[in-house]
Amino acid sequence: MAQLKVVTLCMLAAALMLTSAGNLPPPERSYKILMLLPASSKSHRNVFMSLAEALAVRGHKIVMLTGLPPSSKNPNITEINHGLPFPDDSRNRFKMSKHGVGSLSRYKNILPAIARELYKVPAVKQLYEKRKDFDLIVVNHLFSEPTYPFVHEVPFIMVAPPGMDSRQSAVLGNVLNPSYVPNLLISYPFPMSMWQRIKNIAMHIYLPFYWRSWAIVPLVQKEISAQFPDLPSLMEIERNQSLTLMNTHFSISTPVPLLPSQVEVGAMHCRTAKFLSEDLESWIAGAGTEGVIYFSLGSTIRGEAMPPEYRQAFLEAFRRLPQRVLWKYEGELEGAFDNVMISSWLPQQDILAHNNVKVFISHGGLLSLQESIFHATPLLVLPIFGDQPRNAMYVESSGLGRMMEWEELTADRIIDALTDIITKTKYKETVSAMSASLRDQLTTPQERAVFWTEYVIRHRGAPQLRCPATQLSWVEFLLLDVVGLLLLALLVLLLLLRSLLRAVFGGVFNGYMKKKTE
Repeated sequence: MAQLKVVTLCMLAAALMLTSAGNLPPPERSYKILMLLPASSKSHRNVFMSLAEALAVRGHKIVMLTGLPPSSKNPNITEINHGLPFPDDSRNRFKMSKHGVGSLSRYKNILPAIARELYKVPAVKQLYEKRKDFDLIVVNHLFSEPTYPFVHEVPFIMVAPPGMDSRQSAVLGNVLNPSYVPNLLISYPFPMSMWQRIKNIAMHIYLPFYWRSWAIVPLVQKEISAQFPDLPSLMEIERNQSLTLMNTHFSISTPVPLLPSQVEVGAMHCRTAKFLSEDLESWIAGAGTEGVIYFSLGSTIRGEAMPPEYRQAFLEAFRRLPQRVLWKYEGELEGAFDNVMISSWLPQQDILAHNNVKVFISHGGLLSLQESIFHATPLLVLPIFGDQPRNAMYVESSGLGRMMEWEELTADRIIDALTDIITKTKYKETVSAMSASLRDQLTTPQERAVFWTEYVIRHRGAPQLRCPATQLSWVEFLLLDVVGLLLLALLVLLLLLRSLLRAVFGGVFNGYMKKKTE
């Protein structure tokens, strides 16, 4: 009886928290759904968990395979940790920020190792043998190539935590125009200069080549082929996906043309604020009109991994500022003044929603960016790696706040940037307007995600969503064969015309010369 009460309370709490599918009709039955995140960060898992919780509230049974400890209390969600090591290199992330695409090279070792060992794990092997018992498989669009044997001949969809990825969009048949669409790692203000367009085109070409044809997928393919010799290539399997749920929305990113198989569910994890604990509420409210600065580098970077010179610059800046500071910091921190509160975990969305929080110092992760916009809090972004530089550029170009490079950090520059954001109303006005646009939707992101997930199951993979372009080669897609044939026909026509003109003028000239000699 007690166990039943706990289950009921969990279900009610999840339903009240998400209100994710209140406008949808009840499902025809309870579905079994498998989610695969073999090399997932906590932030990617958070996006998947938003979908999993929304589906679980509707009675579906979710099994989630990750390399992370369980986090959900919903009885309809079962989390399985494959137990394979995923290196914690948070101390090296600051060095990666200088390497651009090179920071992806770490996956040359990680993903092949996962592909080699994953199917030796008893729990994973059992899941693989029963994969066709699931109604649908959901895969992370990044770092999931080792799991592609699961989805062979099984309906599957992808979730894209970083939002729009032109590389993945092309797989669905939607090749985006690099004259205005940013790549996964770098964003430029619009309109781009000619040099910026050249660099953007180069990145659009290089990133998929680097990942799929050169550095990563061939190594994973080798490991998978050794275990599944009869399996089609990983890239062929990938093209059979039914749709992608993208963690983006046109109101907070570059609007682009989308296919029916590309569904925007950006900020799906965002929610209304809950009450803060008494000590946090007292600390924030007690800051008075000067307000509070919230500082967090997300779930991947530990505070103690920050190089000492940067940490000292922040401590000195905070000492001289009139605001109070909430700093998510793991480990011991010496030298903090009384206006700084340190905690290894903080309820980020509840803090950002507080009207006395003036600015959010962030690493520029997409989930943090979306939460800041959703709760209308301006940003100071210091990107570290991955898509964070792109997000930081977007923050500055859109007027949501400021961006800074770690290498240029000094206490004076930090104070100047924070003072500018806090004292000038334009940043708060811009982020508030964008927040209103993001919230102004006919259906919630959770409702869309749930509807399309169930739609694919109801229609057995929903082949009607797939663009015919996925079946074309690059030569056929770009009409290079047609253009080549037309150019050949034009060349033949020009040669014939040249021969005809030579014959006509030759005849006329010969006749003229003959009359002249007579």
